[in-house]
Amino acid sequence: MFERIAELTIRRSKPVLVVAALLVVLMGAVGAGAFGKLAGGGFDDPAAESTRAGQVIDEKFGGETNLVLLARAAEGRVDDPAAQRSGRDLVAALKEEPGLSNVVSYWDTQNPALRSEDGREAMVLLHVKGDEKEQQEAVDKLVDTHAGAREDGLTVRAGGAAAVSSDLSTQVGKDLLLAEAIAVPLTLLLLLVVFGSVVAALLPLLIGVVAVAGTFAVLAVLGGVTDVSTFAVNLTTALGLGLGIDYALLMVNRFREQLGAGFDVDEAVRHTVRTAGRTVAFSAATVAVALAALLVFPQYFLRTFAYAGVAVVLIAAVSTLFVMPAVLNVLGHRVNNGRVPLPKPASAGTRAPLWGRLARTVMRRPALTSLPVLAVLLVAASPLLGIGFGTPDQRVLPEDADSRRVATALERNFDGNDDAAVRIAIDGPVNGADLDAYATRLSEVADVVRVEAATGTYAMGSTTSTDPGNAALGRPAAQRINVVTALAPKSDEAQNLIEQVRAVTPPQGAQPLVGGTAAEQLDSKDSIADRLPLAVALVALTTFFLLFLFTGSVVQPLRALALNLVSLGAALGVMTWIFQDGHLSGLLGFTPQPMDMSMTVLLFCIAFGLSMDYEVFVTSRIKELHDQGAANETAVVDGLGHTGRIVSAAACLLAVSFLAFGTAEVSFMQMFGLGTGLAILIDAVAVRGVLLPAAMRLLGRSAWYAPGPLRRFHTRFGLSEGGSAPAPAVVPGSPAPKSGANSTPGA
Repeated sequence: MFERIAELTIRRSKPVLVVAALLVVLMGAVGAGAFGKLAGGGFDDPAAESTRAGQVIDEKFGGETNLVLLARAAEGRVDDPAAQRSGRDLVAALKEEPGLSNVVSYWDTQNPALRSEDGREAMVLLHVKGDEKEQQEAVDKLVDTHAGAREDGLTVRAGGAAAVSSDLSTQVGKDLLLAEAIAVPLTLLLLLVVFGSVVAALLPLLIGVVAVAGTFAVLAVLGGVTDVSTFAVNLTTALGLGLGIDYALLMVNRFREQLGAGFDVDEAVRHTVRTAGRTVAFSAATVAVALAALLVFPQYFLRTFAYAGVAVVLIAAVSTLFVMPAVLNVLGHRVNNGRVPLPKPASAGTRAPLWGRLARTVMRRPALTSLPVLAVLLVAASPLLGIGFGTPDQRVLPEDADSRRVATALERNFDGNDDAAVRIAIDGPVNGADLDAYATRLSEVADVVRVEAATGTYAMGSTTSTDPGNAALGRPAAQRINVVTALAPKSDEAQNLIEQVRAVTPPQGAQPLVGGTAAEQLDSKDSIADRLPLAVALVALTTFFLLFLFTGSVVQPLRALALNLVSLGAALGVMTWIFQDGHLSGLLGFTPQPMDMSMTVLLFCIAFGLSMDYEVFVTSRIKELHDQGAANETAVVDGLGHTGRIVSAAACLLAVSFLAFGTAEVSFMQMFGLGTGLAILIDAVAVRGVLLPAAMRLLGRSAWYAPGPLRRFHTRFGLSEGGSAPAPAVVPGSPAPKSGANSTPGA
């Protein structure tokens, strides 16, 4: 297959490039519509009890509160005549707005729970109809129309789940622009340092642009048929730019190496596609299977990253395999044009003495050199022993975001947070006596401020005086109950309350569905935890199988999996130390809170796949030398000598794309970017530079072991050039091999 790709790109270089250019233009035109089809949210399990509770409330009661307008009187109290007139005018205008339902305010109901304790603020509760995207558009319009300082003396700010989602989407867009403004120029500068040539440095950026444009087109198509999270844009740009550069870097370096070794242009292209091209294809497969494991989770936030991740990996690989050889064939020796006046410009085809010496030193004293590194990584991983998990809320936003300021005011200034109440839905008829008894039992649960039902309002096991109840909470064939608490909406205590509420004996014949903010978080965590073992098993098994096909050894996949887990554990431990325990919070400007479970799973899958990316880069060259008859130690030392500079350069370039998100103001994007970038650097330096050669030295000849039946299976189905003779050693100035000379895969 790779021979055919090479011949196609050599003989039809210009037609391949013309077709590629047309496809990029088409993908750009289609991808431009992606931004209008993406939605925020997606953290909830569609089959969870809390989700079903929300569906019943939507169908039978017009929807639960997802937007809160907090109105503050500029002077005096919200009960003053001027403030009351202003408030009623605001509510009347909101009731005329399309797409809203269940508009409830303090001025309509005189419910003291909707007025702050100091009397300066009052709530207006609303339900914004539609899906995530429609809600975001509606909230943006409502904020533009009704929020801010009004001429009649009220200042209005928007909060609640829909406002938080809208603020998140807006802030993520700003963070993305800033991150890319940092990453792209810095990446180009690093490429110039690596290659020492303007032309060679621009080629990897070309593949990165193609990968990003292609994935935006995929997201635009998917957004028309299923829910796709807006956060996919961040992954698309960082991963597309990074992997496109990584793969092209590998190809360009191998091509220049072959030119420097005396090959003509055509043969250099053939050899590059057969060796580096094969490595790119296999590397893309390992990254894609790691990201595809996210499809086992029901939350479309995680599934989106599977769609986007697999698409960007495959597009980056395909464009590298077809576009890059065609470009290299057209350029030929001009790939070295535009020399940069560096003190010691990088030269193609040279080994990296530092990496070779490091590998040799490690292999001479594997225990002495590797144990300190392993100890440091294990210490870095130790914060994982106290890790806690949560889901995103307003605390991931900057402190000056309106939705966060509203949430803070609701927690501090009101007697119980109606916006964060536990929502109970009963889909079926319930007689008044049974409903009264159930609400009474609920009010006796610790930390419950009050319970609101159609039969009355309850507190501490009894009804409040003269309260007739809220008739809007009852239907002939359904009931709705609000359990109000003063607990922080997503705290551990709030989640414990959900479990206690679900344990309360229900009315006879009824099956209450418990929902609300805390219930959604608890259900989401349980859903991810239930499917996480399956995702990890799929990643491990598919990676093991692919590495076996590539190496022919059962030991190499186990060694790779073990070392990857060590580096991932260290990166996740450092992120826990920072973002959960609060270290560096002042410097980075975030609020410490439990680790975002969805982002932690995402970080694991992406960092695991990228670690395997560099595993393939290094192991392919070691295997190439081993297959040519080199001793184990020689193959490792020379393999790292050949690939060390490329792996370290690729890691730095890819890490830059992710570390740039450390400038984000959304804390879980900071965690994702910094964690992924750190994992890449740990893997490229500590694992590839020290732990890999130490493990290979300790394993010795057994590093390439496979049982007889598996060896025969690999001979028949493996990914190496079965039956081909090893490539002859080529030194500068020697005659180039004849066209079509066989070689084994290598980086």
